[in-house]
Amino acid sequence: MHYSAWKSGIGELRPLVHLLLPLCVHWISEEMTVSVIVDVVSNALCPANPTCPQAIYLNGTEQTVVGIFKMVVLPLLGQLADEYGRKPLLLLTISTSIFPFALFVWDQSKGYVYAYYVLRTISKILSQGSIFFISVSYAADIVHESRRAAVFGWITGLCSASHVVGNLLARFLPEKYIFSVSVVLLIFCPVYMYFFLVETVELVPKGDGEPGCLSKTINVLNKRFRTMRDAAYIVIHSPTLRSISYVSFFLELGMSGITSVLMFYLKAAFGFDKNQNSEILMLVGIGSIFSQMLVLPLINPLIGEEAILCMAILASIAYALFYGFAWAAWVAYLSASFKIIYVLARPAIYAIVSKASSSTNQGKARGFVAGVESIASLLSPLVMSPLTSWFISEDAPFNCKGFSIVCASLCLVVSLWHGCCLVKARGHGSHGKEDDDPETPLLSNA
Repeated sequence: MHYSAWKSGIGELRPLVHLLLPLCVHWISEEMTVSVIVDVVSNALCPANPTCPQAIYLNGTEQTVVGIFKMVVLPLLGQLADEYGRKPLLLLTISTSIFPFALFVWDQSKGYVYAYYVLRTISKILSQGSIFFISVSYAADIVHESRRAAVFGWITGLCSASHVVGNLLARFLPEKYIFSVSVVLLIFCPVYMYFFLVETVELVPKGDGEPGCLSKTINVLNKRFRTMRDAAYIVIHSPTLRSISYVSFFLELGMSGITSVLMFYLKAAFGFDKNQNSEILMLVGIGSIFSQMLVLPLINPLIGEEAILCMAILASIAYALFYGFAWAAWVAYLSASFKIIYVLARPAIYAIVSKASSSTNQGKARGFVAGVESIASLLSPLVMSPLTSWFISEDAPFNCKGFSIVCASLCLVVSLWHGCCLVKARGHGSHGKEDDDPETPLLSNA
């Protein structure tokens, strides 16, 4: 029975080929730059200082600015994807990554690093998180509700497989070719989508009478405000969506804080370079393929998305604590192995939100949850950047270079508590479809 469910997940991917192929290429091209960016930025800003506090603060500033704007942009993109179609929004968001990496093809000096961060900040505002939730909304348009968890697991598994390929390229390609290859692959993605991707949203034809420019602008702003207000009302009055918003907020608060400083911490504490960063990322990616593509579809019918989510958050706590208290370089590899379980959190969250949302408002619901996550992503670097910079410096009050990561684990504990509330609610028969009543009259009219 469970094998057939797993096999059906593969079958459900066939209509999604023209979505998944360019997405995988996009993930490969972005991932192959991750491990080398730390060296490029550090060498340009502070070549003589291995801790490079300037790079940590610049990275934190970028994440904060991105988080501020994503609070508004992500819910808006979700609404636009429901109203104007998934394809144009995917073309817009997936194209933005081309320009910042193209700068490093030209030059990698200090001025170009600053220009990269400006363009990358704009790119992340539009694309970080939005590409994935719009793609998941596209899949939800095609896949039946009962099989969405397995399909979402396959999609995130393909993401992990793409990360492995990207890190393999980063590991063995000479550094001077990495950004050139990445830009070529990034250009391929929107071109392929433009010609082959089929729209899944049935667009409502517009009337003949078009209002004036000022009236049209006012109407658009009023409509956006009403839609955001109604989406917030639904989340507040829906136990499932409210709980998953709390889970997502604290999970993102902890994990985005760790991610933003992790490679700088490893470089300062253990001297990790591009090759060792790639090895850790490949370890995580290979294990994540197995857990998301094979394990998730098999255990989901047995324990449900809520229990999987709690298991993943528990693994994230272990992930943070092992990194925070790492006493040798090999402990970093051990810690990375827990992320193989943590990656199950994302498809579990997608499945829970999907079941708690009506079929015509997938983008709005996910956009709102993504907006909540963006609030967390802007708050975390405000604490993590200065705290990490302080504890990896010679002025640290005590010897624990990963103390900021240990602090981030407290947010993950709070997320776990809210996840357990979801499991408890499911045990009492409270799930998904109870939310249809308040959602339908509001979002369908937005």
